[in-house]
Amino acid sequence: MTRITRRTLGLAAALALTLSVAAHAEGRWIGTWASAQQVPEERNALPADALNDATLRQIVRLTAGGERLRVRISNAFGTTPLRVTAARVARPLSNEAPAIDPATDRTVTFAGKAEVTVPAGAEYLSDPIALKAAPLSDLAVTLHIDEAPAVQTSHPGSRATSYFVKGNKVSAADLPGAQKTDHWFQLSGVEVEAGKGAGAIALIGDSITDGYGVKPNTNLRWPDAFAARLQANPKTRKLGVLNLGIGGNRVLLDGLGPNAAARFDRDVLMQGGVTHVLILEGVNDLGVLTRDQPVTPDKHAALIAEVTTAYAQMVHKARVRGIKAIGATIMPYGTSAYYHPDALNEHDRAAINAWIRAPGNFDAVVDMDKIMRDPANPNRLAPAYDSGDGLHPSMDGYSFMAQSIPLELFAR
Repeated sequence: MTRITRRTLGLAAALALTLSVAAHAEGRWIGTWASAQQVPEERNALPADALNDATLRQIVRLTAGGERLRVRISNAFGTTPLRVTAARVARPLSNEAPAIDPATDRTVTFAGKAEVTVPAGAEYLSDPIALKAAPLSDLAVTLHIDEAPAVQTSHPGSRATSYFVKGNKVSAADLPGAQKTDHWFQLSGVEVEAGKGAGAIALIGDSITDGYGVKPNTNLRWPDAFAARLQANPKTRKLGVLNLGIGGNRVLLDGLGPNAAARFDRDVLMQGGVTHVLILEGVNDLGVLTRDQPVTPDKHAALIAEVTTAYAQMVHKARVRGIKAIGATIMPYGTSAYYHPDALNEHDRAAINAWIRAPGNFDAVVDMDKIMRDPANPNRLAPAYDSGDGLHPSMDGYSFMAQSIPLELFAR
């Protein structure tokens, strides 16, 4: 008979714990797609009854791959419950049409049930779904919404087409006659079960990150090109990219979507497996300050102090959770006819950028100002990368931004 001693039991317990930790590491869940949520502006909202007894099919581009999926349904800004009676995922035949591959069609459940009611203000994550996801592939998420909330939760700047029809048609291989909208609704994230060393990079920003000027279904935002670079490098291909930009967004004040300081917890910290956050935001704070009229020097100084304080708060929150916080300097916008900045605005931008660059304020810096400025006129974007409005990069500019980010910042 084998003699069982305390030492034997101790070794067995240690081995069991090691195996448990290893299994947990191998089953790490990370974000592979996400969008920042807001109440859509009136021009971007669907008609009030459009999502009552309706099937909504939305196509999203995943970044990292994994063995299984989970999807996150959002009612973050709803004032009444969101009732979903059926949900499914599948691989679409194209990212420009609602047709799916029926062989990949899978049921989505929540706590083992096909129906779920998401309370006002909440987001719910589904059970794991047995559908392997390839990096840089598309996923169709289809919901039947029995009763839509009184206030829609949306990401207006999807740069992707969504489809909706009346009735429960979640299992349909195609949705002929479906109405189209280039916005996302009630869907905020997709996670994948990845292996050891996997993680997600959260990108929080404004229209430059959201993809202003990108045509629908082309996936030409700078985060798209950045995700492709990560996948091409063996040292970084286990990292997902989460585009959490909102067009017109500001660090301090609400406008188009909640301000970055307010949404940081939900949009960054609550995402699955985030290891890094890159913050590229602040140009709208600078521009709006004097867009309509000049302000006093005291207000200029206050803006600098308040923006950098907000950055510091976000960095602190990230560090507490072991997330590496990367600051991106604010790019020049000196020829923007919308904001028409003057020397005082340029001074503000230089002061904030100096704070971002100062050692210790962030864990690392991506100097987008230096990367994207015109060497002959540092107050403006380089002409080769300017979309023409003096504020937003062109498609070549977005590509150059993505190519210029040092991947060694993210190698694990």
